[in-house]
Amino acid sequence: MSDLFKKAISLGVGLTIVSKEKVEKAVEDLVKRGELAPSESKALIARLVERGDEERGMFKSAVQEQVQRVLKELKVPVQSDMAALELRIAVLESRLAELEGVSQSEGTLPETRTD
Repeated sequence: MSDLFKKAISLGVGLTIVSKEKVEKAVEDLVKRGELAPSESKALIARLVERGDEERGMFKSAVQEQVQRVLKELKVPVQSDMAALELRIAVLESRLAELEGVSQSEGTLPETRTD
């Protein structure tokens, strides 16, 4: 596993897997224990949730980059490659149909290769 992938997992696992409800519960516990003023709880929750969203975004980007790198290394075609090939096939099919139409209208069969 590459270092980037390991770092992405380590970075993202923290707040990425913590839901807003869990953050709120943890902050409520801090307020109950007197470690946090009730007036500060909403701001802390907002900061932690925002940080979690940032972490999720960073984690998602890192995973996407890693997947793209692996796919590229394995030479897996991307959607644009497939679309280009489909277009080429359609053009070739059209040209073949035209050639077959011309040969049949002249009363001859198209030339075939035997290798």
